[in-house]
Amino acid sequence: MQNGSHASLDAKTSSSNCAFCQRSNFATNMLKETNAFFIVADHAPLVEGHILIIPKHHYTCYGAAPAELDDELLALKREVQDFFERYYAPAIFWEHGVFRQTVYHAHLHCFPFGTTGYDRAKALHALTVQSQEDVREWYATYGHYFYMEEAMNAFLFAPEMDRYMQVIKDVLWHGVSLRSNDVQWHSQQQRYKEGAPIIAATKEKWHQYHDQGAVHADETSPR
Repeated sequence: MQNGSHASLDAKTSSSNCAFCQRSNFATNMLKETNAFFIVADHAPLVEGHILIIPKHHYTCYGAAPAELDDELLALKREVQDFFERYYAPAIFWEHGVFRQTVYHAHLHCFPFGTTGYDRAKALHALTVQSQEDVREWYATYGHYFYMEEAMNAFLFAPEMDRYMQVIKDVLWHGVSLRSNDVQWHSQQQRYKEGAPIIAATKEKWHQYHDQGAVHADETSPR
């Protein structure tokens, strides 16, 4: 676990060697662009509907993203939730807060998993998150983390491999196994190779959703 303030070091307008700073890398999978964010179909989807919310500016993780992005991020999360509830199942949000991250540019995974198998009584999480400020405070104080949000709760986890693997099993594999016919975890390379029809189906449903008039939730939440 790392200590100290990270936000000032992690904020850049862009990085020339970052996959998410170069929109040409994901332009074909783009679903929506706003003032500060892209919504993109993941290039190696775990399931149909696997979406990313990516800030345009380069922040290493959402723990380094400034508070002025919170309202727009929340609105996009609510839009994705509405989309998933209409076409798939309730949303689960997931972030690698640098820990186990493969692209060091903030990106929030959105999965239509419905429910998770996470048992909060096991107390694997370090923090129950009430707002993005909680994530920023953790990152500034302790550094790396991973994050999971379900319908009623959001949890931040310390970067410990045993806990991580347990949550991967309880949450990500639980969701994949419920939403697909997969009997084993597929590598990122295999998902990329086989992902084109899944991405196409996600894009088609997203466009249908907006063509029919997306209803964005008016409710506000600090998370």
